[in-house]
Amino acid sequence: MNDENKENIDIAEELDTRGLFCPEPLFETRTLSEKLEPGQCFKVIADDPAADEDLHRWAKRTDTQVVEFRKEGQDLIFIFKKTK
Repeated sequence: MNDENKENIDIAEELDTRGLFCPEPLFETRTLSEKLEPGQCFKVIADDPAADEDLHRWAKRTDTQVVEFRKEGQDLIFIFKKTK
């Protein structure tokens, strides 16, 4: 995704799971996703190294789009789009 498209992302909710460890970031992400409407985007920040694989796997299993993923130091930044 190019930088121009990233600037147009409307983040409906942001979830900070730093300090939480597997499986809590996954549980918190799932709970937030269930509250949102299809088409809404949400941001998750995690610092548990296991969250990288866990949240990517969850997104694939639930058909949730990973709009963006990046690492900033110890932080893992995910932007998801709820598709269903």
